[in-house]
Amino acid sequence: MIKKSILVGMMALLLSPAFAQSQPEAKELNLQQAINYALDNNESIKKASYDELGSKYQVNEARSAGLPQVDVKGSAVRTLEKSMIALPADFNPEGTGPLIRPVGTDNVIQAGVSVSQLLFNKSYFVGLKAVKSAEDLYRIRKEMAVEDVIYNVGSAYYQILQTQEQFQSINANLQKLEQLEKILTLQYKNDLVKKVDVNRIKVNKINLESQKQTLQTAYEQQHNVLKFFMGMPLEQPITLAGSSDEQLITTQPGLAGADVASTERAQFKILNKQKELKSLEIENIRAGYYPSLAAFGNYNYQSQYDGKMIGNSEAMWFPNSQVGVQLNIPVFDGLRKKAQVQQREIEMRKLDVDIQQYNKNTQVELNNAVSQLGNSQGNISAQEKNVELAQEVYDTTNQLYKEGLAPLSDLLNAETALREAMTNLNNEKLKYQIAQLNYLKAKGELESLTK
Repeated sequence: MIKKSILVGMMALLLSPAFAQSQPEAKELNLQQAINYALDNNESIKKASYDELGSKYQVNEARSAGLPQVDVKGSAVRTLEKSMIALPADFNPEGTGPLIRPVGTDNVIQAGVSVSQLLFNKSYFVGLKAVKSAEDLYRIRKEMAVEDVIYNVGSAYYQILQTQEQFQSINANLQKLEQLEKILTLQYKNDLVKKVDVNRIKVNKINLESQKQTLQTAYEQQHNVLKFFMGMPLEQPITLAGSSDEQLITTQPGLAGADVASTERAQFKILNKQKELKSLEIENIRAGYYPSLAAFGNYNYQSQYDGKMIGNSEAMWFPNSQVGVQLNIPVFDGLRKKAQVQQREIEMRKLDVDIQQYNKNTQVELNNAVSQLGNSQGNISAQEKNVELAQEVYDTTNQLYKEGLAPLSDLLNAETALREAMTNLNNEKLKYQIAQLNYLKAKGELESLTK
């Protein structure tokens, strides 16, 4: 009785308005909305944005070296034990040997300000160009992060849509088997069919229910993957409003030259920017052969006295100041800079090879995407006809079975063939959608999906 009361209480809580309101409302998303949500919330894009912002501060840091450097300094030193100096005996009025005297005073206090200004340093100006180029690099890396997120969200999105269609196919076949099971069970009770026929239907039904359960697990996992790429909380329920038949490509897919296809991709821009930075490194090393010039000035107050350190009326302060310029002329560094330049030149050549390889890889991706698009379009048409034929065979076999002109095995085989045809059609639709994403990625046009 107590258990029953607890169960009733729990059911009342689940059905109460307060509990219902605590559940988040399902968010309906099409592909564009899913991508735009990801662009605002994905962690990889956020990190890339922080890197881009940090690069702006790096520019300010590099620029600061060319501005006046001002320091205020002060020191107070109490000498606990003075060093001693020995003077020749000629200085000793007593004539008993060298004259020993302490050096310095008990207290040394100094305060002042120093100013320096860089007048010329070629490395400074090259460094400014380098940090500005690095700022562009971080911006492009963010573009690359955006491309990856769009592709991953699109791929996960269409996998879910294809799984939803598989659910529809499995549910439709389950309904057919359940109806057939009811008919055969009734016929078996009236001794019109054998029990083995009823069991065969049950086996097929159990197998199909197991497939559905496996598909349900995969469906939940796919939702979690999509939410991860979107940066959405996993507890937020979502429904997808799109269709697996959506056309992502508005123009006729076509092949383009490797150079044309690559230039719009973020990875290609990164390689070129890295090459630019490497050339600036070489320029910066060579700038070390140039002299540098800086101006400086300082103004100080200083006091040296014996006795008490604080409150000593005999302490006197004296000003001192200097101004000047400092010139540094490099003469010989043991050919260190030459070796550094040679190393960077080798790295430049490697980047040239990377760019050539990337162009070829882009061409391969584009060719494969166009080929897969054409192949999938043909396969979708063929599988649609195959589904129609399988449906026609099933309907005919089902009618013949009802009339007693076809065995149960023919009906079950027709049902299996229809289910396989629908699964093959769904798989080809998924391949086509992924091929569209691959084509847009190869062309550097994934951001068109956000508009």
